[in-house]
Amino acid sequence: MGYQQFGIEPQLVERVKRKLKHPEYKERAKVVLHGVTKADLQDRVKVKKLTAQMSKAIGEPLTDQQAERIVQFVIAQKIDPNNTFHLLKLWGMFR
Repeated sequence: MGYQQFGIEPQLVERVKRKLKHPEYKERAKVVLHGVTKADLQDRVKVKKLTAQMSKAIGEPLTDQQAERIVQFVIAQKIDPNNTFHLLKLWGMFR
């Protein structure tokens, strides 16, 4: 299931992708996501906190509705950051 089916706007995704190509934003994102586990990405409170931190780190303000859609998307994907296949699946969604 793609991110668009969760109501995440493609324009938002493109802006974030463009920003994350910038080395400064990329490093900020790495700091926010350092040490995140599969369990963290299944915990709604932690995902919401990570979303807010990432939004602030890359200077991309989110509405409450956008943040909630991103949280729903992340939890539904059951992402394991240590599983290469999961990361490839995500890469395929956003390329």
